[in-house]
Amino acid sequence: MKTYTTLDDCVLGGLSAPCFGNLLPEEIDLVKDSKIQVQFRKGENLTKQGAFASSVLFVVEGLVRQYIVGDTNRDFNLRIIRSGEFIGLSAAFSKHTYDYSTIALQETLACLIEKDAIAGLIKSNGNFAYGLINRYYENDSSLYGTIRSMMYKQMHGRLADVLLYLDSIRYNNESVFGLLSRTEIADFAGLSTESTVKLLKEYEKDGFIKLINKDIEVLKRDDLIEISKRG
Repeated sequence: MKTYTTLDDCVLGGLSAPCFGNLLPEEIDLVKDSKIQVQFRKGENLTKQGAFASSVLFVVEGLVRQYIVGDTNRDFNLRIIRSGEFIGLSAAFSKHTYDYSTIALQETLACLIEKDAIAGLIKSNGNFAYGLINRYYENDSSLYGTIRSMMYKQMHGRLADVLLYLDSIRYNNESVFGLLSRTEIADFAGLSTESTVKLLKEYEKDGFIKLINKDIEVLKRDDLIEISKRG
């Protein structure tokens, strides 16, 4: 992990976070004075579930896996966080610990912004607060969809949902599958690794996907959508 203390601006420069565009010049200066830029290596944790939350993180570049650890010490993956997204926003709302862990899937550059600075902007700038609320809504909506899939769908439908979701994610025009192990894919669907490997081979036999070492190529997206609908 590398830490940068330079004054380079990680909240401007065309980053895809509309809420930053609503800041006044003095508010931009507040963020600059309250942040530090950190380069995380592949496999390094950006946040740890239950750890003290002193900062809100903004992903400048890279891909991050968000997950929670259950009582059995098994991971359950929630989503992939991409550049232009926040991590640990709850820290700005009087939450003192992180609710989940995040880990870099590749070299990831992030800005750590003091949570008190973000909280101050939320209170003083309505447009900025509205942008963050929209982010919360998007994340909540995605999480509810994951819960519905886990509660009501069988193994085939759950894995189809995961394949469709991961296939929709591209970084530098490359698939995200090559960055994930079979166990990590299984942890998105709440399945065992063995069941996931078996189903993937079944989907390949049926011509829905093609397995290329760690990578997965979706060949028949419409068929996977139909499996998802049937659950």
